[in-house]
Amino acid sequence: MKRRRFGLCLVALSMLAAAASAAAADYPERMVKLIVSLPPGSGADTTARFIAKHLTEKFGQPFVVENKPGANSFIAAKAVAEAAPDGYTVFVASNSPMVTNAAVFKSLPYDPIKDFAPVARIARFPMVLAVPANSPYMTLDSLVAAVRSAPGKLNYASGTPTYQVALELFHEGRGIRATPIPYKGTSLAISDLAAGTVDYSMAEVSAVMPLIRAGKVRALAVTSTERLKDLPQVPTIAESGSKGYESYAWTGMFAPAKVPEKIVSRLSQAVREILMTEEGARFMDSLGGSTFPGGPQQLRDFQLSEIDKTKRIVKVAGIHQE
Repeated sequence: MKRRRFGLCLVALSMLAAAASAAAADYPERMVKLIVSLPPGSGADTTARFIAKHLTEKFGQPFVVENKPGANSFIAAKAVAEAAPDGYTVFVASNSPMVTNAAVFKSLPYDPIKDFAPVARIARFPMVLAVPANSPYMTLDSLVAAVRSAPGKLNYASGTPTYQVALELFHEGRGIRATPIPYKGTSLAISDLAAGTVDYSMAEVSAVMPLIRAGKVRALAVTSTERLKDLPQVPTIAESGSKGYESYAWTGMFAPAKVPEKIVSRLSQAVREILMTEEGARFMDSLGGSTFPGGPQQLRDFQLSEIDKTKRIVKVAGIHQE
């Protein structure tokens, strides 16, 4: 009897494996949702829409972006973590939900590692430190001097915890302190920056460039190691007195944990093929960023390395939330 039951279990497992393999071979057979934790106009949203368009063309099935902003990306991350592990709900995520939250928050309603299967790296973007157009601070040095003269008096808009970490890293290097004003997304933060509601902010280049071109905000420095071709007159933070400073916003695709490996592989390969085209390179370049292709293992290794680095920054800067 025991042997018979064992045999039946083996048969059942074989049938399940065969069904999963067949599903992976036919994937996708219907609409796939790309969840984004930030509002429209953010770097994650813009790259997700580009990827979605080309995945739709490649597979002949609709890939649709669904924005779920708010609550420090908890809403979107939790929705993907709890979705069926069938590949029809995936996460186009930025640093914030997959790295920064793990370092900043004492507890999360999801696990950035255990609850997700890495699919592919997508792109990375330098950030821009900017002030309102009518700000009295014309250079980064003048802003630093003002912050240093009145610790905690000036404030900065933080669209996501990632930007707070990047700014606090800058503050720590200069020995200055300002008051963070958290926002539910980058768009809201830089809108208030343009309105003069806050003293300064940092945002990835694709989100802030339209306001710079419109003359509504003034760029003081960029976080990359080299000046940006679209902002050649704007120095890097490193060359402005913070030697070795470098920081980027990045995006990657994640699926719920336990999604069949063949589906992850199929989706990952498709994303990388899109990024390695001339159109992919041109598109990311037009946003001020660059493609950042890499498969599941590369994304997971990068994610773990970024979490370790961010935890060190958070500890030094004293950034913690419940």
